[in-house]
Amino acid sequence: MKVTSSGPQTIQMAQGEPVTLDCTYTSSQADIGELDIEWSVVSPDTTKKDQMIISYTAGRRYTHGDPDLMKGVDFTATDPSQGDASLSIASLTASHAGTYQCKVKKAPGVDSRKISLIVMVRPSVPKCWVDGGEAVGEPASLRCRSDQGTAPLLYSWRRESGGPIPPDAFQNSLTGEFLISNHSVSHSGVYSCEVSNAVGKESCRLNLQAVKPPNRAGVITGTVVGCLLLIMIILIIIWLLIFKCNWNRHEKEFSNDIREDAPAPESRPNSRISSFRSGVAYSQVGQTQNEHPPSTATSYSTAKYDSRFGYAV
Repeated sequence: MKVTSSGPQTIQMAQGEPVTLDCTYTSSQADIGELDIEWSVVSPDTTKKDQMIISYTAGRRYTHGDPDLMKGVDFTATDPSQGDASLSIASLTASHAGTYQCKVKKAPGVDSRKISLIVMVRPSVPKCWVDGGEAVGEPASLRCRSDQGTAPLLYSWRRESGGPIPPDAFQNSLTGEFLISNHSVSHSGVYSCEVSNAVGKESCRLNLQAVKPPNRAGVITGTVVGCLLLIMIILIIIWLLIFKCNWNRHEKEFSNDIREDAPAPESRPNSRISSFRSGVAYSQVGQTQNEHPPSTATSYSTAKYDSRFGYAV
């Protein structure tokens, strides 16, 4: 008995894809016993038993182990006794990764073959962007990142339009960075990034532009003028507020002065009575009254009626 498969003993496959683990064999005339085929997953711990997953004995097929693991797992050939004991897995998952052993027995002959199956995740479609800016005369950093995929992931940038890759550009295949140290108009164009691993690859594209920096002198002048205008507006607002406060206070003081200086109302002429200093006698209209001088030596003149006023003066 001899296993004749000569394919690779290490297989790297993408998750979700089908795979066939080859195990073809031939027997000699000396092998007269009953055919027995076994597929098992070898335990990484040598102190533990291997896990048998499928077998073929006495013309019958048997499955073993976890039913979830055995979904889509079967012999490739309809009749494994015809020299093909290969194993097929319809859709790979991470749980299918491991070392598989194919053992073929037909007494007195026996032979086996081990195959290491590595289940990997394809890279997801990466994202491309420019980190920092696209100003002329400054560094331009192009970035590429894939969120999913089994490591190692390798990144590669190329220029699709505008000419070859700039000679002063540097790219890191592990981080996905593409750095142009001194960006110029000649560097603008369409760039693409490809990310790959052992089981697949994906890519993204971006259009790198060259933005000329603004006139710094004009920017500074505009900034200064704007600041001065702002200061002037603030000063005018402050002046208006102060003027308004002073005006309100002056108006209030002026109204108070008017109330304090208002004259008393005048009496009517026909009701006014002439008064004289102490010791002076007066007479009514049409009558004459003698003056009685006081006991003192001081003398006073007699009041006379004045027709212009209507009373004695």
